[in-house]
Amino acid sequence: MDAADIAARSRGIAPSLHEYLPPTPLLPFRGFGADLGIDVLAKCEHLQLTGSFKARGALAKILTLTDAERAAGVVTASSGNHGLGVANALNLLGGRAIVYLPENAAASKVAALRRLGAELRAEGADTGAQELKARAYAEEHGLTYVSPYNDADVIAGQGTIAVELLRQLDGEPLDAVVVAVGGGGLISGIAAVLEQQRPEIKVYGASPAADAAMAESVRAGQIIQVDAAPTLSDGTAGSVEPGAITFDLCRELVDEWILVDEAEIRSALKTVIDTEHHLIEGAAAMAFAAARRVTGGRVAVVSCGANISSATLAEVLA
Repeated sequence: MDAADIAARSRGIAPSLHEYLPPTPLLPFRGFGADLGIDVLAKCEHLQLTGSFKARGALAKILTLTDAERAAGVVTASSGNHGLGVANALNLLGGRAIVYLPENAAASKVAALRRLGAELRAEGADTGAQELKARAYAEEHGLTYVSPYNDADVIAGQGTIAVELLRQLDGEPLDAVVVAVGGGGLISGIAAVLEQQRPEIKVYGASPAADAAMAESVRAGQIIQVDAAPTLSDGTAGSVEPGAITFDLCRELVDEWILVDEAEIRSALKTVIDTEHHLIEGAAAMAFAAARRVTGGRVAVVSCGANISSATLAEVLA
């Protein structure tokens, strides 16, 4: 599966997704960019139906399943947002969601999953380990497993963000896009579309220094396990699944990697709230923090989600 195939799938699936998920706005974040000397645009996936871009990839995959496959049960693993995307897609189309979560998943995301009727299973703290358990359970019971990132349909669904972005730009110049990276599905889809249609736009991959599995794997030339520490960017936390198709896509398509520390993430979150009055989660703040390292020009930040708990927000703002 190469970039051209992913880009074609993204363009093809975009009209079907828009029947269920309205396009998210592309907004100038002038206050955030004022002190940086750059023109910042926010692709506001934090205003997406489930509060995260993950609704796109999950729906793109669920749309490929039969009614019988959805009714039997769809299994996934998630730190929260992908699980919400799968549960939301099954609510829209009919079916049952079984979601494997790390034990430290954000309480707000767990509550939202329960409201959507998902069956939850929490064993251990690492999202990567949950992926292996979820996949094994699905295989054992003959159910469909939907990866958070290691699936061409999921990646193509995330790529519809770039399809929308280019339509909203309407030919206007853009120098760079900054994207939060966990397993790499989001940046693979976006970068694939940009590579085919606007290759002059530089793609930055942003990761927390505390948990940068994909960035470190690309640096090592192979998928590796990293010693991870807790991060406010919980939406990008976890290891990369062995054999993930996103690894080669990230290695080929991401122009530069930016690792940010926890203080930078907290600062960016506060600044977005104070200057733009938008509520975002840690993974989105992490991308905005990385944008502060981009020098000059016009930069789009994919503001990937808004699912932050009140307890976490209070701690950050204290």
